[in-house]
Amino acid sequence: MPIKVQSNLPAKKILEDENIFIMDETRALTQDIRPLRIAILNLMPLKEDTEVQLLRSLSNTPLQIDITFLTTSSYVGKNTAASHLEQFYLCYDDVKNIKFDGLIITGAPVEQMEFEEVDYWDELTKIMEWSKKNVTSTLHICWGAQAGLYYHFGIPKLPLDRKMFGVFKHKVLNRKVPLVRGFDDVFYAPHSRYTTVSRDAIMNNPSLTILAESDEAGVFIAIADEGRQIFVTGHPEYDRVTLDKEYKRDKKKGLDIQLPKNYYPEDKDGEIPYMVWRAHANALYTNWLNYYVYQVTPYEL
Repeated sequence: MPIKVQSNLPAKKILEDENIFIMDETRALTQDIRPLRIAILNLMPLKEDTEVQLLRSLSNTPLQIDITFLTTSSYVGKNTAASHLEQFYLCYDDVKNIKFDGLIITGAPVEQMEFEEVDYWDELTKIMEWSKKNVTSTLHICWGAQAGLYYHFGIPKLPLDRKMFGVFKHKVLNRKVPLVRGFDDVFYAPHSRYTTVSRDAIMNNPSLTILAESDEAGVFIAIADEGRQIFVTGHPEYDRVTLDKEYKRDKKKGLDIQLPKNYYPEDKDGEIPYMVWRAHANALYTNWLNYYVYQVTPYEL
């Protein structure tokens, strides 16, 4: 898929080296079609890594996509250069009068804090409220999913005894729903979080439907309002070594971190990790773009 980004975005060169078609602004102007306008609210600390992961995940459809990266103005992280944010990112005030076909709200390493204690919570709730009328479909990831379930449906997050960390087996519950079209009965996906959400609370809410879950990791995909809101509690966009980096980072800090489950061959952290979730991650993002964005968004936004 031709993804339109700024010509000098560092992620562009990385993805081109993987033979993923990334289109710069100059070439996009020569095509007489309307691209899908997708905003990505990137709340992850290592924003450039997340850019690559999400653009890679969105790259498996023939649709042209125009990407807008968003960040928060009420909190500026320390792990991404200010020059990168200034050059490639916008804030809510820059886009509040613009409509988008799709919005992705990423995870964030703040799940052990109460939602209202997060520095940018008020700004995030403003964006989530804005998305109801200005975005065709919003995809919430990991902590972003927990935040969305809490804001839109009042479902709180719950602390875990230990970090949910590794690659876990999931099963599809509602195969006829297009978001999981093409999924196998059993599939794998990464998780990295200290909190969870109640399956019963989601099941008891008539607006929500669980599409996939794990016996060990809990609810994985839930959907509301015919796909206008989608919640994914894990990180299907993660690349092969993301959990490896997180594990070694926390271990170096002296944190009580367990080995990621079902990740390293024979549980040896010196081995190259298994990659067993990419195909279903690609299917998830492709289905979202096709069935919940492209097929239902108006031509004139």
